[in-house]
Amino acid sequence: MMRALWTAGLGMTGQQFNVDVIANNLANVNTVGYKKERVEFKDLIYENINSAYSYNGGGRPVNLQVGHGAYPVATVKSYSTGNFERTENPLDFAIDGPGFFVVRGAQGKPVYTKDGSFKVSLGEEGSKLVTSDGYTVLDDAGNDIFINVDINNLSVSGTGELMYIDENGVPQSLGQKLGIVSFNNVTGLESLGNNFLDATSASGQPVPLDESTIKSTIQQRFLESSNVQVVEEMVKLIMAQRAYEINSKSIQSADEMLGMANNLRR
Repeated sequence: MMRALWTAGLGMTGQQFNVDVIANNLANVNTVGYKKERVEFKDLIYENINSAYSYNGGGRPVNLQVGHGAYPVATVKSYSTGNFERTENPLDFAIDGPGFFVVRGAQGKPVYTKDGSFKVSLGEEGSKLVTSDGYTVLDDAGNDIFINVDINNLSVSGTGELMYIDENGVPQSLGQKLGIVSFNNVTGLESLGNNFLDATSASGQPVPLDESTIKSTIQQRFLESSNVQVVEEMVKLIMAQRAYEINSKSIQSADEMLGMANNLRR
């Protein structure tokens, strides 16, 4: 009977973790570039009470086993593209495809994001392109991006080349391109918060846009909204709540049965 208590307890713990992930998805429903997560579970080790076997045309055709519950093994992000929302801001960018913007993080090394809501920071060298938190946006060579023109005349091509429209209405290159990279295994990226992701040995090294087999296109004056579907997450939340409730009922039933066994009289 104690097996049922531990199994149901692990089930409740797993569903608590599931609810935590769902709650985080719902909390980020309006976060630019956020990618929803889901929990993957696996069943725990089984106790083999009697194994199946075959011997001289006879034997036991089925196993007699009992499991010990389930546990979460991974949280997997879905990198499906969210809706593109037009903002009319020339410094807002969305990536149509698997690419990521490259930003210099707090530790000085590159980090990656789908959030293209950029700003300009004025300094001695000119107007530098930064994120909302002031982190520097990098070009395809890993350098800071400077926009020393009227941002209302700024134009960005589908490949990320920065240009401006001169007085004759002719696009002129600024000599830099937005740094856009992709990864062979995006599920291996590590979330850092602040809409940033970090490369790991599981994700592989970043692949520049020019070398990627699956191309990405930059859309100026657009932002990619979160790919969280509220109705879908609410359904998952109800299912997790019901699973948690059923596991608690199992613990209650096991406790009552133990109580009945303890009260037996000879």
